[in-house]
Amino acid sequence: MAGKRSAGLLVYRSAGDGIEVLVGHMGGPFFAGRDAGAWSVPKGEYGPDEEPEAAARREFTEELGLPPPEGALVPLGETRQRGGKTVTAWALEGDLDPADAVPGTFRMEWPRGSGTLREFPEMDRFAWLSPETAAPLLVTGQQIFLERLVAYVTDGGPRAG
Repeated sequence: MAGKRSAGLLVYRSAGDGIEVLVGHMGGPFFAGRDAGAWSVPKGEYGPDEEPEAAARREFTEELGLPPPEGALVPLGETRQRGGKTVTAWALEGDLDPADAVPGTFRMEWPRGSGTLREFPEMDRFAWLSPETAAPLLVTGQQIFLERLVAYVTDGGPRAG
């Protein structure tokens, strides 16, 4: 049986002499009050009947409530996160205002054991950050996507190895 798979889009834009990436802070009570390791590329799970690229675009729209920018996708490859999930990501050059985001939500029992279902945003805030600023905030397993994007922008070629 194959493990869980997610796909996402790492949107980036030119900023001064470098680039900025759009990342989101994961919502819900487990990540409240945390920054380090609590941010993510907008992404989500997909099943065997969906193409990863289509899932990445769908999940971006679900998580931000906005369509992804138009443009060509640059493959950043995949990585396996600590929990075993395989994440595939693409870079996409574009711009949008994070203030326009209307994040999707999920429901869970909170506090645990209370029997009370509460709704939380999948991502509770979004920000444009330099790759250097974003790296320590991202889930450790996703930091490789920043490295690959910087190599692509710097060298003009993908490093999805």
